[in-house]
Amino acid sequence: MPHHTPLIATIVAGLVAAFAFGALAQRLRLSPLVGYLLAGVLVGPFTPGYVADQKIANELAEIGVILLMFGVGLHFSVKDLMAVRKVAVPGALAQMAVATVLGIGLSSLLGWPLISGLVFGLALSVASTVVLLRALQDRRLIQTERGKIAVGWLIVEDLAMVLTLVLLPALASAMKAGEGASDPLTAWGVPLGLTVLKVGGFVAFMMIVARRAVPWVLHYVAHTGSRELFRLAVFAIALGIAFGAAMLFGVSFALGAFFAGMILADSELSHRAAEETLPLRDAFAVLFFVSVGMLFNPFVVLAHPLTVLAVLAIVIIGKSLAAYGILKLFRRSDTTAITVAASLAQIGEFSFILVGLGVDLQILPREGRDLILAGAIISIMLNPLIFALATRPPKAAAEPAPARPADKAPEPANDLLPTALSEHAVLVGYGQVGQALAASLRERSQPFVLVESEPEFAAKAAERGYEVIIGSAVEPRVLEAAGVARASRMYVAIADGFECGGVVDHARKAAPDLTIIARAHSEEEAAHLIAHGADRIVMGEAEIARGMLDSEPALAPGVAEEAADTVAVAFVTSESDQILDDAERAVLAALRAFDIWPGEAISWPAIRDAALQRGFEGERLDAASHSLRRKDLIRDLDEDRITLTRPGFLAAPQAA
Repeated sequence: MPHHTPLIATIVAGLVAAFAFGALAQRLRLSPLVGYLLAGVLVGPFTPGYVADQKIANELAEIGVILLMFGVGLHFSVKDLMAVRKVAVPGALAQMAVATVLGIGLSSLLGWPLISGLVFGLALSVASTVVLLRALQDRRLIQTERGKIAVGWLIVEDLAMVLTLVLLPALASAMKAGEGASDPLTAWGVPLGLTVLKVGGFVAFMMIVARRAVPWVLHYVAHTGSRELFRLAVFAIALGIAFGAAMLFGVSFALGAFFAGMILADSELSHRAAEETLPLRDAFAVLFFVSVGMLFNPFVVLAHPLTVLAVLAIVIIGKSLAAYGILKLFRRSDTTAITVAASLAQIGEFSFILVGLGVDLQILPREGRDLILAGAIISIMLNPLIFALATRPPKAAAEPAPARPADKAPEPANDLLPTALSEHAVLVGYGQVGQALAASLRERSQPFVLVESEPEFAAKAAERGYEVIIGSAVEPRVLEAAGVARASRMYVAIADGFECGGVVDHARKAAPDLTIIARAHSEEEAAHLIAHGADRIVMGEAEIARGMLDSEPALAPGVAEEAADTVAVAFVTSESDQILDDAERAVLAALRAFDIWPGEAISWPAIRDAALQRGFEGERLDAASHSLRRKDLIRDLDEDRITLTRPGFLAAPQAA
């Protein structure tokens, strides 16, 4: 096999360097984006040592752009925007206009034409989604008023950038056609008109055809039960629509991917689609930032230090002052105005996409791209410090003035409002189990507070009138806000055994006398949770099977007792009975995936192949099949065919 493989070398070098520099940036409490960009500088042509293939890196970056824009569309929330539309829409547009004008002014001093200044100014006007959201999440500000305004502001900027990416190629084409043309109106109007028609046709196709077809395809694939096929379907939709939009309608990959995400966001499976595609989206997003870093000439900072300082002044001072002034015009508090202004004092991924397009269209000089990249790297590095200073609590006055009755209550420092409850229950997780527990606690008039890390589930719980704290129960400050030290018991209803163990461990350290009840799916998980301090473990699937038996009148008493023996252990202690190992569970799960009932036959090779897809070795599966026969959970029908026994059928849902 040839060892000269530039594609593999570029991917490996990019990811390894990105990991190393991203971990270092995280250690220094900087955004990992800084590390990814510096990794690109390291493997780029402007630094000594290994140089990655620029052409291949650019093509990988295109996939990164598609998946980035797909993610933007997937998380696009009209609800979030409408909640703060009166402030976010005019505010974001006005702030972008101010920053763009400042950028045009700087570009004119550099001797660039107006179109170059327009692209340059727009690139300076939009903040990084990744950096802004992380800054808000780290300080628990997402659910506060200022957090919601900042997110709404960001949505408006993203939409404006999507529109810019669509119109910029047409504008560049019209500008070139208009140079020396006898009829400038026709020269400018025809390209812009064709672009509007193409975009309109694409939008109509997406709204009329894709809006119905895409959810149907996803639901069909979901019902096959194959996670691999579902994941493939999501990527095929994202990449296929983006490529088709470019080939058939002549619009950008970015717009196609954005609309693909928006269409999927309307589906009930959007949350699952986001989860399944996140690893690959993150990997290609990293390669996108690495490829951007490869384009950066770090010597521009030494060659043009004053120009770089001017760029930073626009990004950090100009944008922030504009945002602060606009929010004060809308009569928002100083706290809100300063927080939003600080969160916008940086530039990121949309700026990179825009300047890359500008350079490709030959309407922005390469120097402009270098200045934008320098401004982005430095502003992202400085943003945590700026944000910390902006959100620092004010010093208490020696003699605080008495509050007037008409004064509004001060906004909380973050969204971790501590509960006032005592001798209450703490419920962690609002999935299916958590929802059932919450309803039961309310019926029993048991005071409780819910801890949920996913905003969507937290919003559902809040709509039902539950007291909710948004955050991860692994964080001590979240547990403190939930009043764990004063609580009588805790129910840990999250499905992930590893995360569940962390919650139990932190809760036990915070409240040694607290009664902790957690859920588990296996004996190993149960032992793990007990070792971390859980008092009682509930095997949820076993309880379901027990309930099914209790409600089944057709079973003879002896048969019912025999079948119940397989699920009798619903509560597991440190001396629990032995249950299935992971290979045995994989075999039973494969049988249930084929919808096999007791007495129905299926070939063992088919089950073995299905279980192999779960990552087990064939020898382990053969051994598991023999042990399942000894436990009377499966039995042979003839040479190659097997079936489930009744106890095996009852144990199989737990395995699945």
